[in-house]
Amino acid sequence: MATTLNGIGLAAADMATSLAFYRRLGLDIAAEADHEPHAEAVLPGGIRLMWDTHASLRGFDPDWTPSTGGPSFAFLCEDASEVDRVHDELVRAGSHNVKSPWDAPWGQRYAILRDPDGYQVELFAWAK
Repeated sequence: MATTLNGIGLAAADMATSLAFYRRLGLDIAAEADHEPHAEAVLPGGIRLMWDTHASLRGFDPDWTPSTGGPSFAFLCEDASEVDRVHDELVRAGSHNVKSPWDAPWGQRYAILRDPDGYQVELFAWAK
């Protein structure tokens, strides 16, 4: 069997806060996961997006520390108005705005935020 990417792991300082952010972006995550040290959501195509608490990560790597970088996630929106609406909703809910929605020169409506753990989240829609 060939090696296959099956999951993307994120460190969560506060599991409930992190999962609430991604639920607002449409991910289906069970409510009881808010109180667990590990949570997962299966994405289209079968890849898992996984969260582990800082304590959980230190449980199997005592030297683990949060990083200042990490992955970024791009969420496709239906149209420009959805980019604006979702961005505004997340900012009202306390998310950090990096760049408010703008019409990018490459033909997309684009916005950039940070999730509760500092990971970059991009919202975009193709110009019609």
